[in-house]
Amino acid sequence: MGTAPTGVRAAAARYRPVQRRSRFAWALLDAMVLARRSLLQTVRIPSLIVFVAIQPIMFVLLFRYVFGGAIRVPGGQYVNYLMPGIFVQTVAFGGITTGIGLAEDMQKGIVDRFRTLPMSSSAVLTGRTIADLGRNLFTVIIMLIVGFAVGFRIQGSVLSFLSGMLLLMGFSFAFSWIAALIGISVGSVEAAQSGGFIWLFPLTFASSVFVPVSTMPVWLQGFAEHNPVSVVANAMRGLFNVDPSLTAADTRSAVIQSVAWIAAILLVFVPLSIARYRRTTRG
Repeated sequence: MGTAPTGVRAAAARYRPVQRRSRFAWALLDAMVLARRSLLQTVRIPSLIVFVAIQPIMFVLLFRYVFGGAIRVPGGQYVNYLMPGIFVQTVAFGGITTGIGLAEDMQKGIVDRFRTLPMSSSAVLTGRTIADLGRNLFTVIIMLIVGFAVGFRIQGSVLSFLSGMLLLMGFSFAFSWIAALIGISVGSVEAAQSGGFIWLFPLTFASSVFVPVSTMPVWLQGFAEHNPVSVVANAMRGLFNVDPSLTAADTRSAVIQSVAWIAAILLVFVPLSIARYRRTTRG
């Protein structure tokens, strides 16, 4: 038997390790390609970048200077109480972008084009959620800069600060999967936007984002105290050491509850979103 040409043997040798990659590895690589596509779309639309940056700046300035003089928090400055809550609210609202983007891709037929490619079916969803995680991180960095400019000061260690940011990004990623399920379940971009906001308003405004839960009516306090937005906001306040009313035990409890909420949301909504996507795009 003859031997293969040297060029063919070299190409085969390079290809063998690729063949041994697992389905999970291929799905992750596909997701990263689509995440890059989504991020490039944002970069190439300067007006979108401006709006992504302006909205959180407006939230910070409005609540800092319009409501900050009227709201008192025990033992601390309102700006320090406010900023962690604003971070959580912003990434929660930012998750809606995931649903809107998926609904738009499906409406325009882009998802049908993806189906013709040799790629993982879950990559479309994972890529979108990863891209939106990057956009939310950019937004939070802008808010941090503005927050420092208006008096926000973090009292905790660098490790605590990084832990708080990691918790925030985990929360952002989890909420993007909820929005993803909504986006692929509705029939239009408008419905995805409306459906995304309806369920978020009670969570964010009936929470400890803007005011302490103790100031709310008794019948509302139970919901406000235990909903995931309040839990993550309190965990960040404890990690940043900006709320004197939170003890070390309170912070540990809030962090544990936050991780539990994030894990539970991902365990429920990732499989549901992927299953729904496969049913919707099956043809």
